[in-house]
Amino acid sequence: MKLHELRPSPGARPKPTRKGQGIGSGLGKTAGRGHKGQKARSGGGVRPGFEGGQMPLQRRMPKRGFFNKFSKEIIAVNVAELNRFESGDTVTPETLLAARLIKKTGDGVKILGKGSLEKSLTVRAQAFSKSAEEKIVAAGGKAEVI
Repeated sequence: MKLHELRPSPGARPKPTRKGQGIGSGLGKTAGRGHKGQKARSGGGVRPGFEGGQMPLQRRMPKRGFFNKFSKEIIAVNVAELNRFESGDTVTPETLLAARLIKKTGDGVKILGKGSLEKSLTVRAQAFSKSAEEKIVAAGGKAEVI
């Protein structure tokens, strides 16, 4: 058997109902749409969410929450995760991205102080927590704000 010889099983794909093909078909004349009215017309029907003039559900529900369009998306990385780099390396948001520690740089990377750091690294990021900065310096590295 070849790819072009593949066919669905008999009866797996029934023929579509052909509407409006004469009165003998059972779906002739009005083609199952009934007589007149909005839904009988071409392009007829109501838009999604329309409730016949009643105030629709999506408008009856109160608005919730607040979206701050000025907020910054800061990506957090703990110092314990920096142990995968070699001693003496320079760690930047780009190297964190390449090492798959972060999925995107967002509006900046902040290094947090969870865990311990055993290697001497030069870490360049947009922000550091106080404990993270102390741990990096204590391990013999440098914390540089970009």
